[in-house]
Amino acid sequence: MNIQRHDTKPRMSRAVIHNNTIYLCGQVAGPEQRFSDITDQANSMLARVDALLEEVGTDREHLLSTTVYLKTMDDFKTFNDIWDSWVPQGHAPARACVQAAMASPELLCEITVVAAVK
Repeated sequence: MNIQRHDTKPRMSRAVIHNNTIYLCGQVAGPEQRFSDITDQANSMLARVDALLEEVGTDREHLLSTTVYLKTMDDFKTFNDIWDSWVPQGHAPARACVQAAMASPELLCEITVVAAVK
């Protein structure tokens, strides 16, 4: 059994690859966006997903599953508008979107991603 761990720290790895499946750790907006609105935070978060997917050799056309966590469902429509323009047409993953308490009070969204190796 071959398991590859990327950027492993004591608590977690940023990505884990096993059986041609990539599991990303939760992604949030970058520090420069953390006190902005849902639009800026979502765009920052999704850009970080893109960068991490590229780092491990895949892209958003290979998404399998995502879970989106929103601090408030008041942001659901705005987030979905951003999401719909980010996901390549015909490549939408299985997705869940739930309301959740965030680890830091300024965060409005977080995402976990599972993708296939390209």
